Amino acid sequence: MSQIIEDYRKRVNYYIPFDMRTVPDPKNRKNLSEKEQKTEEAILLLKSLQPSDHVVLLDDKGKQYRSTEFARYMEKKSHTVSRQLVFVVGGPYGFATEMYDRAAETISLSKMTFTHQMIRLIFTEQLYRAMTITHNEPYHHE
Repeated sequence: MSQIIEDYRKRVNYYIPFDMRTVPDPKNRKNLSEKEQKTEEAILLLKSLQPSDHVVLLDDKGKQYRSTEFARYMEKKSHTVSRQLVFVVGGPYGFATEMYDRAAETISLSKMTFTHQMIRLIFTEQLYRAMTITHNEPYHHE
């Protein structure tokens, strides 16, 4: 699966600069409560962000888009976000309050639950799809 994700990441880079970074799991995660895990993850995530980053959480409580709507969303963001647009995948229990406070918005890829690896694949493919829609290329069919 990581090879497919890397293929889509390279495809997206044809249109826009796109990088994926992984924040390590909190230490001693198995000994932490859900709340403690979310707090530790938030600390690690917040350290990895720049103050100027426009943060979008990928969260099941977020706004859902059809692919064409997401393409318009990305096109709009390319004109309105002056710095980095950062999409963040949460841990197994979601996000701590600190992450919701830091985020500019939340997007849901589905109301279903997926693994981190699956979310990376789905999101990267949808980002590529959005780029092809925006450039009127024959990848998306509707």
